[in-house]
Amino acid sequence: MSSPAILFVLLTAVAAARDDDDPKKKLVDPLETVEKLWDKGEFTEGGAAAADGSILFSDIGDRIMRFHPVSGETSVFRQPSGRANGMIFDPKGRLVVAEGANGGGRRISVIDRDGERHTLAKEYEGKRFNSPNDVAVDKKGRVYFTDPRYVGDEPRELDFEGVFRIDRDGDVERLETTAKKPNGIAISPDGETLYVADNGPDRRALLAMDLDDDDGDISDPRVLVDFGGAGGIDGMTVDADGRIVAATPEGVVVFSHKGKRLALIPTPEPAANVEFGGEDASHVLYIMAGKSLYRIHTKMTGHHVPKD
Repeated sequence: MSSPAILFVLLTAVAAARDDDDPKKKLVDPLETVEKLWDKGEFTEGGAAAADGSILFSDIGDRIMRFHPVSGETSVFRQPSGRANGMIFDPKGRLVVAEGANGGGRRISVIDRDGERHTLAKEYEGKRFNSPNDVAVDKKGRVYFTDPRYVGDEPRELDFEGVFRIDRDGDVERLETTAKKPNGIAISPDGETLYVADNGPDRRALLAMDLDDDDGDISDPRVLVDFGGAGGIDGMTVDADGRIVAATPEGVVVFSHKGKRLALIPTPEPAANVEFGGEDASHVLYIMAGKSLYRIHTKMTGHHVPKD
């Protein structure tokens, strides 16, 4: 074989190896970009995949919206929403909502399948929450949520911004995560790790901690990713393989379960939250960013709490 031919073969092999080593190509097709679906919001957040394939998301201007992937239409699901922020469906098919401050409910509420809404928890040791921000639910139906305060003039009753667990009997427990200003929250597919985004002026980091399946207690909180003084995570979700899919100012960043950065999905507006869903409720990633709702088809498979 001539020298040019050998060189061509070597370069081709190197290029192929690089393609195989590129983690983003294993997650999203190279030519795939985000698609804008709706841009009439004040500030989009939340994100919850409904059983019928639609996506619910919060418009912080005090309403919950619903996007229908079949019709392509976006409609009001609930207004007023209590300043709904993070949302998730629990194993019973109920919508669990973090209602924030600034005129909102400052509580964790539940919307039953028949549309009735009631309070799951609104205080800790007799003191009202700051501004519940994001929620996660384990397979036993326990609710985990973050409670920072970013906006709102209501007097604060708690002198800390914490992470809490609501047990099935309604008891509220504080979790010692080390987060000073917790924001996004998610649980690994195997239920053994709780992830919390610490997103304040003192520290911007992704925290991981062991989660006890029996009682919902946590241990060994640790920094998985340190963002330094810039960036940081708002909302996040996980895929079926344990990757952490996080909304950040630069777009959606995918991390391995060990904190290795695998890919960036750029978004036209700073991403606030993410959720897998769509007609098959698995491979389509919906992105709440700025005043808009976006989506992108991925090679990842979303993870959702199993239904009873």
